[in-house]
Amino acid sequence: MTLHELNILPKEQLKEELLKCCGSVSWVNRMLAYFPADDMVEILEDAEEQWWQCAEQDWLEAFAHHPKIGDIESLQKKFTSTATWASGEQSGAATASQQTLEALAKGNDDYENKFGYIFIVCATGKSAEEMLKLLLERLPNDPAGEIKIAADEQNKITKLRIEKLLS
Repeated sequence: MTLHELNILPKEQLKEELLKCCGSVSWVNRMLAYFPADDMVEILEDAEEQWWQCAEQDWLEAFAHHPKIGDIESLQKKFTSTATWASGEQSGAATASQQTLEALAKGNDDYENKFGYIFIVCATGKSAEEMLKLLLERLPNDPAGEIKIAADEQNKITKLRIEKLLS
């Protein structure tokens, strides 16, 4: 999709496209004010600014729109609208050993039990082993610090997805 095509979408369709980039309805609604946009740089700057204006509950809503790292089954079933993007983002998990996938599954469960949401990482370009290392490094974090790290990872994902949307 071109920027011009995005700019002229009816409001409801624009919302759907933005929701593919970030699963927070609040963020999507905040972004509507910035369309039509002049260029990609402007959109990315606005996206980041509006993300940090969102509340923690909005961040949690966005996190819930992601499959767990390495969870191919949920990618195929629950996240069909973003499955192509998410599977590409998580392509490092596709070639992981069974041992690494099992460690990721256990780490994901431990993380979700501790923090109350799934492990969020901008997985693009990372191997399963790198993601596992990051998960294990972040697991000891305190909840107040971890939510900010997870939100920053979501911000990175959102910006990458905007770029994919407009490629």
